Amino acid sequence: MGLPEERSRSGSGSGAREEAGARSPTRSWSPPPEVSRSAHVPSLQRYRELHRRSLEEPREFWGDIAKEFYWKTPCPGPFLQYNFDVTKGKIFIEWMKGATTNICYNVLDRIVHEKKLGDKVAFYWEGNEPEETTQITYRELLVQVCRFSNVLRKQGICKGDRVAIYMPMIPELVVAMLACARLGALHSIVFAGFSSESLCERILDSNCSLLITTDAFYRGEKLVNLKELADEALEKCQEKGFPVKCCIVVKHLGRAELVTGDSPSQSPPIKRPCPDVQGKPKEKPKHIRPQISWNEGVDLWWHELMQKAGDECEPEWCDAEDPLFILYTTQLEALFSPQGVLHTVGGYMLYVATTFKYVFDFHAEDVFWCTADIGWITGHSYVTYGPLANGATSVLFEGIPTYPDVSRLWNIVEKYKVTKFYTAPTAIRLLMKFGDEPVTKHSRASLQVLGTVGEPINPEAWLWYHRVVGAQRCPIVDTFWQTETGGHMLTPLPGAIPMKPGSATFPFFGVAPAILNESGEELEGEAEGYLVFKQPWPGIMRTVYGNHERFETTYFKKFPGYYVTGDGCRRDKDGYYWITGRIDDMLNVSGHLLSTAEVESALVEHKAVAEAAVVGHPHPVKGECLYCFVTLCDGHIFSPALTEELKKQIREKIGPIATPDYIQNAPGLPKTRSGKIMRRVLRKIAQNDHDLGDTSTVVDPSIITQLFSHRCLTIQ
Repeated sequence: MGLPEERSRSGSGSGAREEAGARSPTRSWSPPPEVSRSAHVPSLQRYRELHRRSLEEPREFWGDIAKEFYWKTPCPGPFLQYNFDVTKGKIFIEWMKGATTNICYNVLDRIVHEKKLGDKVAFYWEGNEPEETTQITYRELLVQVCRFSNVLRKQGICKGDRVAIYMPMIPELVVAMLACARLGALHSIVFAGFSSESLCERILDSNCSLLITTDAFYRGEKLVNLKELADEALEKCQEKGFPVKCCIVVKHLGRAELVTGDSPSQSPPIKRPCPDVQGKPKEKPKHIRPQISWNEGVDLWWHELMQKAGDECEPEWCDAEDPLFILYTTQLEALFSPQGVLHTVGGYMLYVATTFKYVFDFHAEDVFWCTADIGWITGHSYVTYGPLANGATSVLFEGIPTYPDVSRLWNIVEKYKVTKFYTAPTAIRLLMKFGDEPVTKHSRASLQVLGTVGEPINPEAWLWYHRVVGAQRCPIVDTFWQTETGGHMLTPLPGAIPMKPGSATFPFFGVAPAILNESGEELEGEAEGYLVFKQPWPGIMRTVYGNHERFETTYFKKFPGYYVTGDGCRRDKDGYYWITGRIDDMLNVSGHLLSTAEVESALVEHKAVAEAAVVGHPHPVKGECLYCFVTLCDGHIFSPALTEELKKQIREKIGPIATPDYIQNAPGLPKTRSGKIMRRVLRKIAQNDHDLGDTSTVVDPSIITQLFSHRCLTIQ
C-alpha cells in the first residue's frame, strides 16, 4: 500500500510534506486488497451498513454480539435504558441490566473449555532484559487465576470489595486483575511509575482493603524499589486513618531463588523464565537486587500463598451492571483530585471484545502487541480484556523502546512474528529521531496492521510509521477514545476505510458523534467545534466512583443530551473526523480559535524538529499568543535562522494569524508516564510561574529546570 503517485519516495520528501501539512488533505490511502479480502469488514459500504444498523437497532446489534458470550442468566428486561439529559433527571446508562455473567469466565474458562484453546499461548512475556522471556497458555493462566482467586478469598476479599494493584508489566499483574474479576471484586490498578503519594490517594479514594505489589523492577537501567514506595503509601494511609490490613508481594527481581523444581510454590511467570532465572542468577553490577523491608502482620509473599491454594475456583456471577474496575484518570488533575472512572461488567466486556476484533481485524493466527502499560486504560482494554475475550495471543512487554538499544521494539516484532502492532505517537516520534536503520535491520514481514493511541498523530509521524515500519503495505488505525469511553470511538477499520494521515476517520459501531458550537447547536457538513456523542455505547463509564454529581457535571452539564468529550474536533468535506486537541488546548489569538495540535503538527513537519508543544501566553494586544517548545532532531542546532524557518512554515501551513511570538529550544518535554505532554506545566514555564502544583507524574523532573533556564525573555 504505497503513497499515491510517490510509492518509492520517502515520507520526508517535499511532496509528502505538502500532503501531510494540508489542512484538508484530498488524498487518502486505500486499504490494500489483500487486507480487504480477508477482513471482517471488507468494504466502506459494508462498514456503513453495520454502523447504520448499530445506531438504528442498538438492542438487536449488540444483542447478537452478546450471544457469543456466556450468560448465567439472560437479560430479563429492557436491553438498554439511559438518560443523557441532566434537565430530565439523573444521568444513567444500563445495558442488559439483570443478566448475569462473569468476565473472567468469558476470557478464560470459555476460551479453554468451549473454544478448546487451552494450549494456545495467551501471552509471550518479554522482560526488561532481552533474554528474560516466558510464555503462558490459556489453560495455565486459568489455573493461576483460580489459585490467586482462592488466595484473595482466604484474605477475606469478596464481591464488591476494592483491591489496589501496584505492579510492573509482569504476568502476575494479569493474574491479579483477573482474579479480582473472578470474585466480583473491583481492581484499581495504579501505574507502577506513580509516586507513593499518588498510590495513597487512590487507595483512600476507593477504600481498598488489600494491596498487591512487587519487590522491585528495572525500567531500562533504572531500578524502581516498588515495595519501598508501597510501604510509604501504606504508612500515609495509616496516618490518615485508613490502615490497609494486607499487602501481597510478588518476588520479581528475587524470583531466581524460587526456582527449585516444578513446585507450584514458585512465583509466575508460570513456565521457566529467562536463563538467568533457570540457573544461577547472572547478577550485573547495574542490576542489583535491593533489600526490601518487611512488615510482619501485613506483608505476605505471593509464592507462599499460591503454594497452598487450590487449582479450581467457582466464579462469582455478577449482574451486567455490577462494577468491574476503577481506573483513575489525570484528565482533570489541574482542577480536581484524581477521578475514579468506574466501568461495569457486561457492557465493557462486549465493547472491548468487539472493538478489538474489528479495529485490529483479529484472526485466530494473529500475534497482537499493544505496547501500553496495563496501568492505563489502553492496557486494560487492549492488553488484557479485549485480546483474551477473543482468544488472542499477545505480547506482554516489561521494558522500554530504547533499552538496551533503540531497535528493541522491532527486535520483538521479528522475534514473535507480531502481526498487529499498537503503540503511541510519542513512541513513534521518539524512534523517528534515530532514523530508519534501527527499524529496517529487523524483519517486519509479519506485520499486517499498525495502530496508534493516546493522542492525535501528526501527519509527519504517520507517514514515517507507514513508510518505514509498515513498508508502505500496512493500514494504520489511528484510534480516538478515552479512559471514560472504555474502547475505541473514532477509528478506521483496516480493510474498509481509506485513511488520511492524522485523521481518526469515522465512528465505530454504536457511536453517534456530533460537533457543536459554543451555543450547543449541532453543526452539519464541514465544521469545527466541540466533539460530543449523542447516545450511549456499551463501554461508556457509568459514574465517577463515589461522586456521581461530578460525573454529571464533567460530562453532561455543558450540553444537556450529549456526552461531552472535552475535545475539539473538525469534520472535513468527506466526513472525516480530526481531533484538534483538548478544548483547553485551543487558543484564542486576536479572536481566532487556533488548535495547538495543528500548530504542533506544522512544526514537526520541519526536518529539524523531533517534537513540539504549543501553549498560550498572555499578549497585551492579541489577548493570547503562541509560545512554542521545540525539541530538535540529532545533528540540528537551534538558531535564529531556524526560528525564522519555523515561523515561515507555520504561516504557510496555517496562516499569518498562527505565527508564534515565542519559540523556545526544549531539550525535552515534561511528560507523564503514559507519554502525555503536561501542557499545564508548560504554560507555567512560559509565564515564569514556578508554582507548578503536583508534578509527581513527570517522568524526568530535571527537564522542567532546564526549560525554565531556556525561557524566551522577549518576543522573537
